[in-house]
Amino acid sequence: MPTTMLQIPTADGQADAFAAFPDDGERHPGVLMYADGFGIRPVLREMARELAGHGYYVLVPNFFYRHGPAPVVELPEHIGEGARTAVMGQVIPLIEAHTIERTLRDADAFLGFLTTQNEVSVGPVAVTGYCIGGLLAVRTAVAHPGQVAAVAGFHAPVGAAGPDSLRRLTAQAHFGHAETDLTPEVLAELNQALDAAGVDYTSEIYPDTVHGFTMADTDAFHPAGLQLHWDRLLPLLGRTLANCTAFVGISACFSTSDLGRPENR
Repeated sequence: MPTTMLQIPTADGQADAFAAFPDDGERHPGVLMYADGFGIRPVLREMARELAGHGYYVLVPNFFYRHGPAPVVELPEHIGEGARTAVMGQVIPLIEAHTIERTLRDADAFLGFLTTQNEVSVGPVAVTGYCIGGLLAVRTAVAHPGQVAAVAGFHAPVGAAGPDSLRRLTAQAHFGHAETDLTPEVLAELNQALDAAGVDYTSEIYPDTVHGFTMADTDAFHPAGLQLHWDRLLPLLGRTLANCTAFVGISACFSTSDLGRPENR
């Protein structure tokens, strides 16, 4: 599985990034993957490679690039409870400094870069994210309604996007929440807001999980939760992106509804 380190020009500098994609000479739908607050590290690279193996070009940017290249914060090989407090003490100021304005400027740059890569097919893209990255994914999708067809967030504070943003969300969505992140009552409120906005979505609490359950390098890791994440994410991408096929020199993208047209039968 080819992987590469990249530099993405942005309005505020250069963001380092990691990309993974199939080595088959074809073009594939693009997926922008936002890391959690701990940033790009081996577990994120492995998750990007796993997703790429299903036929996607996966771009993982360092959205904390203004503070330096990844890893911005020095991380232990395993982020256990003993190390978490000290690490979070460094990460939280970075998150607080990452304003909505920065998020939106970066989203323009990240999506513009993703869609111009030679290995990426013409057509819509998806955005997924973990923890704070899930909130960034939602804000990116809201800001690019004609370009982002799917958005997913896992153990992410997606409700922090606010009702006004959720009302403008046009992408199909899946949100997988940790049991410790919100109560059933708060989940019901979030889902009611999504219903009121007419969003095509699924939003659920993953059983027996705590915040960070997808991350194998933390004590929060829950193997069944990670698998459920793949079981939800891959069909979402399949519904929204799998009909975008492209070969070297030939690109085509059509929706499921297009399949009923005479020219596509």
